[in-house]
Amino acid sequence: MKVILQQDVRDHGKKGQMVEVSDGYARNYLFPRKLAVPATADAVNTMKLKEKARLRQIEEEKALAMENVKKLESVVVRIPARAGENGKLFGAVTNKDIADALAGQYGIAVEKSRIVIAEPIKSYGPYEVKCKFGYEISGTIHLLITEEK
Repeated sequence: MKVILQQDVRDHGKKGQMVEVSDGYARNYLFPRKLAVPATADAVNTMKLKEKARLRQIEEEKALAMENVKKLESVVVRIPARAGENGKLFGAVTNKDIADALAGQYGIAVEKSRIVIAEPIKSYGPYEVKCKFGYEISGTIHLLITEEK
């Protein structure tokens, strides 16, 4: 019997796939637990529409990521910070600080989890930080840590 999986099912497939399973397995296990629906013409059509929408959304996300990478190339994010007498910052500049500064200064929304800081930023000066947008697209954020006034 052909069924369309509504959730990932171990050893059978991922959500949205059409798979062939035995009649008893479908009737006694998949259908009662709402893990699958019969592969009727209407269900197959719905599955194809959902797949098209998912692919379109992926393309839009890739385009937005590429646009953000282009924006990042031309900007320098200035982050004011307080430091002691020897120029060492009180604490460190975190990926949350960088994400907030990007959004506030240039309107570029980046999740803090996507910003990768190789080593802690604990002094004034220029830095370059990687930003992973997903889909193997990454950019560089140019930072300038300045003295807070």
